Amino acid sequence: MYLLDTDIAFLGHVCFDEIHPFGGTPTTAPGSAVLCGAMAAARVGARVAVVTRMNPADAHILDPLRALGVECAVIPSEETTRMRVVHPTADLDVREMAQTANAGFLRIEDLPPIESRCVHLAGITDREFTLDLVRGLRERGCSVSADLQSFVRQVDPTTRAIRFADVPAKAELVAQLDRVKLDAVEAKILTGTDELATAAARFADWGCPEVVITRADGVLARVGGETFFARFTNRNASGRTGRGDTTFAGYLAWRLDHPPAEALAFAAALVSIKMETPGPFAGTLEDVRARMNRS
Repeated sequence: MYLLDTDIAFLGHVCFDEIHPFGGTPTTAPGSAVLCGAMAAARVGARVAVVTRMNPADAHILDPLRALGVECAVIPSEETTRMRVVHPTADLDVREMAQTANAGFLRIEDLPPIESRCVHLAGITDREFTLDLVRGLRERGCSVSADLQSFVRQVDPTTRAIRFADVPAKAELVAQLDRVKLDAVEAKILTGTDELATAAARFADWGCPEVVITRADGVLARVGGETFFARFTNRNASGRTGRGDTTFAGYLAWRLDHPPAEALAFAAALVSIKMETPGPFAGTLEDVRARMNRS
């Protein structure tokens, strides 16, 4: 494979999401943390690459990324990951998830050479990354961030249902990372508290210098012992799916050349726009700046 020379390299599965809305008609469309994150970062000017594992016959779902100039490297697999998401109530934060097909773990020996300012592990479940992969990326000299849903969301091998559970190797994992992203539910599972600032401090104690945590009303960051918070300003939540993935992608893209507080405000504005329309972020850098000014 060729060299990926970018600002941000997103690693993880691109999948098919089967969404069952409360009282609505099910739909199936391409999705994943990689797709939502990479599209958002590319649309606001970052140079982006994607490394994914999937059945090459489904590689057409990467076309929207390639249209934005995203470099895409496909590691062949017999299956492309498929997710089923059911909303049993009108509360969009309540979801029942299952993984009906899985493309398999990404291994360090399968990855192309990556020259990137940040490598982000944007997984859907614990069936994508291992601690050995993280160690291998660090040995290559990569700056690594991870969405901790990639470890907390655990697939039952029999039912394929996803449960949220603690990660025994969490302290060792977090210590290997330059940045972590998670949401309030995952933070409580991993730290025992739903107070975001306290949870973020715990991750800092474990050795990660930069922590980003989302919840329904906004996003918190802890960097260098300082804590920042930015509120979301979305007028509706029809595009709730992909909120956390998009938030962190916006944060990473702006954090490349801006201080943490500004990057957090940028990310909150970007994802607020995204949440008002289903699907990945489809706005522009100018849209985000305008939302920041109004906020």
